[in-house]
Amino acid sequence: MYYLGLDFGTSGARAIIIDDAEQLIWSTQTTYHTADSPHSWRDALFELIAAIPAPLRAGLTRIAIDGTSGTVLLTDDSFEPITPVLMYNHPLAGQPAAKLTLLTKNTANARYLMHQVDYLNAQLTSVAGISDYHNALKSGYDVRALKWQAELCTPEFARLLPTIVAPGTPIAKLQRRIARHYNLNANCTVHTGTTDSIAAFIAAGATHIGMAVTSLGSTLVLKLLSQHYVASPKHGVYSHKFGNLWLVGGASNTGGAVLRQFFTDDELITYSALIDPSQPALYDYYPLPSPGERFPVCDPNYQPRLTPRPDDNIVFLHELLAGMARIEQQGYAKLVELGADDVTQVLTAGGGSKNPQWQAIRARFLNIPVNSALCSDAAFGSALMAKRQEL
Repeated sequence: MYYLGLDFGTSGARAIIIDDAEQLIWSTQTTYHTADSPHSWRDALFELIAAIPAPLRAGLTRIAIDGTSGTVLLTDDSFEPITPVLMYNHPLAGQPAAKLTLLTKNTANARYLMHQVDYLNAQLTSVAGISDYHNALKSGYDVRALKWQAELCTPEFARLLPTIVAPGTPIAKLQRRIARHYNLNANCTVHTGTTDSIAAFIAAGATHIGMAVTSLGSTLVLKLLSQHYVASPKHGVYSHKFGNLWLVGGASNTGGAVLRQFFTDDELITYSALIDPSQPALYDYYPLPSPGERFPVCDPNYQPRLTPRPDDNIVFLHELLAGMARIEQQGYAKLVELGADDVTQVLTAGGGSKNPQWQAIRARFLNIPVNSALCSDAAFGSALMAKRQEL
């Protein structure tokens, strides 16, 4: 039997299939035409499914999807989007009531509040009105009380809210027409998903209290496995339910998106190789792609600090990487300060994990072991969740 994990990130989508031994046996990826377009997500979904080799499609048993945390939209009864997508980095992303108020303005025919994953699951199953408590956290779901926050339980909002279940819960079988069209196993089931950063955490192999995973993608996401629930909206800190433990984390707007404003992928590889990671940073950079930060400072007007700009591109890249490493160090320090367990080890996932100079710079700032994740692909974490039907 085979299990498909799909990762819908900020710039594209990836598919991974594993077998009963949890070994990766096939993968592919694609990019979006438009990152905030549900139709682009849908097109990417079916492009990935169509690319699966025929023998694997016939043996596919379960599917789970992860998506960007906090990305939401409203749809009508037929699952057609009727509002623009509010992306994960929207100024209201962390304010559930304000977010719903904005979405419901002039949308009398709205039927479903959907996270990115919910929209994609509905395309596969024709079932809506169900979501997981990982994606629902930033929409106002109380993960300790396991119910929606009271401010959302008004007649105006309550009719839009999905029923919340644990990640990995079966939703339904694939629609018959989809199974027939793509020659998929007709008994293949679709399961509730998770967020991209939690899928990356699962894939990384962190299993013990104090282990953390940093996902270095377009943004910088920190996750720390802790015995203690920690939440501080003013610091952009939240906790996800993770079995009997808590996954405490925060997400900064710094990350690869900043680097791509200044360098191509080839330039990043070339210049990084010439950096001496043992050398200290010269400037107090705070790299952001635009004003606004979520964590460790939560301020929609927070300004990037990217000056002075050295003439040497190698020095400039070193300063950017050091600035991001400083943000990571401040982030983990903030989690511990607020009550999480001490960090004992950091595993690194995401595209940035392939940069050894950045890894060395980060280890110097963190002063604890920094290692590569067991697997850096969030899609692998979703595939594991599909197979295990739990975290």
